[in-house]
Amino acid sequence: MTGDMAIGEKALLLDSKKRRYLIDLAEGGEFHSHAGFVSHNDIIGQREGVVVKSTKGSEYIALRPTLEDFVVEMPRGAQVIYPKDLATICMLADIGPGVRVFETGIGSGALSMTMLRYGAEIVGYEVREDFANRARKNVQSFLGADAFDRYQVEIADSYAGINPEHGPFDRVVLDLPEPWQVVPHAEGVLRAGGILLAYTPSITQAVRVRESLKGKWIDARTIEVLHRGWHIEGQAVRPDHRMVAHTGFLSVGRFLGRN
Repeated sequence: MTGDMAIGEKALLLDSKKRRYLIDLAEGGEFHSHAGFVSHNDIIGQREGVVVKSTKGSEYIALRPTLEDFVVEMPRGAQVIYPKDLATICMLADIGPGVRVFETGIGSGALSMTMLRYGAEIVGYEVREDFANRARKNVQSFLGADAFDRYQVEIADSYAGINPEHGPFDRVVLDLPEPWQVVPHAEGVLRAGGILLAYTPSITQAVRVRESLKGKWIDARTIEVLHRGWHIEGQAVRPDHRMVAHTGFLSVGRFLGRN
């Protein structure tokens, strides 16, 4: 999106300590914090990068949020998959324009909106209606209503099966406690050469997934993504004291077909 920031858009406010605040711009709206408040009208109609002051003199830089910003700051009902894993999932599962994806365990929609941003067409199953509604709202909030042309969420239990009328699919992406239970159902809707990927918090879950990817599956592997930032200040260079280490395991395999 280009041009000046407008009513109805999201804005990201960065303060001097690099703290980030996500707001929805509204005529006459106000952002309140310990440093006073900032009028939305000071941002609306301005270019990205404008510096605005609060009533107590604190300065904020206003920008449009990136997908990473939104995923980290968005409203959530369930624990989200973090950006370091989202990007890797889309690479391992080869997500791209026109790819049909079956996703189960929608949660707050972080993975959905990432795959939609890559151009995928998604049918998602979620057992909790409140999570499904939150995911839809988050997708619409960041990507707009047009995203629903490629995003269908069903209140359904993938452990019980996958409706064949929703298939066939090029990819199956699983984010739920026992993804190995869905593998036999995935075999009924996934095309030959298709990819299945499961996100699991624990290695014991990953082992169960790998055990289920036998016979009709090939090229199975499991990885973990560790994300470490670096502190660079002039010639003073060192790794950050904190890093985003373990969040989950990504297990992936390719389907050889039902014959």
